[in-house]
Parts: sequence; structure tokens; C-alpha cells
Amino acid sequence: MPVHDWTRVDAGIFHAFHHSWIEEIARALNRGLLPPEYYALPEQHAAGFGPDVLTLQESEAEEDDGAVAKSAGSVTMLAKPKLKPTAETDMAFYRRKQSSIAVRHVSGDRIVAMIEVVSPGDKAARKALNAFVSKAAELLEKQVHLLLLDLHPPGRRDPQGIHACVWEEIAGQEYRMPEDKPLTLASYEAALAVRAYVVHLAVGETLTDMPLFLEPEKAITVPLEATYRAAFAAVPRRWQRALENE
Repeated sequence: MPVHDWTRVDAGIFHAFHHSWIEEIARALNRGLLPPEYYALPEQHAAGFGPDVLTLQESEAEEDDGAVAKSAGSVTMLAKPKLKPTAETDMAFYRRKQSSIAVRHVSGDRIVAMIEVVSPGDKAARKALNAFVSKAAELLEKQVHLLLLDLHPPGRRDPQGIHACVWEEIAGQEYRMPEDKPLTLASYEAALAVRAYVVHLAVGETLTDMPLFLEPEKAITVPLEATYRAAFAAVPRRWQRALENE
């Protein structure tokens, strides 16, 4: 399904779709995409950051080599992503933050990854954008992997997109997005350095399934296209027509 132009409808319509999409992603992760020692929860809060989907690891899970995990008769593979990293921070990124405290879920289970669907409100004001970017950087500093999904074009506060804002914050480097592909999917692998895997697309293109890292160099693939399609099916028909009308 082609990605829709969500600027054509009120932000509240995207907000409703947003909730459906994160529920679909969480279901997909919990129905066999994640190894058995991991699970996903939608709409939790950690360290002042409101991620849409948390991926957690059971606190009492036994460690193994992480290569393959069996779940309900199927095999879940953790592997290096097919995408090549766009860029990597230097080691100074973590040397600056040696006193960081690991983020933990209130249940005591360890948070390993987060998924965030960027909303118009995250970029509606400078304060909101700065808070979003600062919290994303804080999570990466604490070695929590992150997947950002931004289906809104850049505005005057993020002229090169949300990834450019995050990357300047954590790496001190400028980033320029392609002018003809204003939407951003960005996966961050957080270890001693941060690697960014970034895909840009335009309205009308099909979503690319993206890696979600659970360990350094080991990721699962999040089915963005399938979950987007399922979530869009729940959008009221009136607004489907508004989005699909050329």
C-alpha cells in the first residue's frame, strides 16, 4: 500500500491511525517475530520519554549466544540487517556519558529497544522538538536501540527531517535528506558507538520494512508495510477516501 499524505487530514485523524499502527506493530512482534525472552508493550513511558512500542527482555532470561531463538514451534532469527549503515558516531559519544543509569521498566524487566511513530505534535513547537530529540539521544546513550518512523514532511523546525535533528544532537554532524523523499524511517543500533540505518521515501511509495536491534549487530525485521496496511483498514471510510483521493 502506498504511503498516504497525512497532511491532507487533521492531526487528530493521524493520531487515531497512529494508535492503530502501534498496536499492529506490537501484535506482530509478540506473535513470533521476537525471540521468546523478549516482549513488546505499546504506549509505556520510560525516563520521561513516551515511546509507542517498548521491547523488553525478561529479567530472569538465561543468556545464550543470541544467534537463534525458538518460539512456539518456529525459529526467530537475530541477524545483521540487510540495510547498510548510513553513518556511525565516534567513541566520544559514550565517553561523555559514563555516569548514565540504565533505563528499566517498572516491572524490573530490561528495556532493550523502542519504536516511536513521530506525530505532528512532536514537531509543532521548538520546545517539543528539542525535548523529543534530547530524549532520543538520552536513550541511545543508555544503549537502548531505537526505531523512528516519521511520515510527516520536514517543517521549518526540522528542515532536513527528524533524523538530521537526532544525528546532529548525538554526533555533531550535519545530515541532508534527499529533496524528493521527505519521509524518514531511521533505525539506530546503540552500542559503544551508534550506527544509523536510514531510509527516505515519498508519499505514494511503499514502506520499507526496517530493522529493530535487540543486541549490537543483531536485529529482527519489523513488518512496517503489513502493519500499516492493517492499521489503515481501521481508519473510518470517510477519511480513507480523503487520503486516497488524488
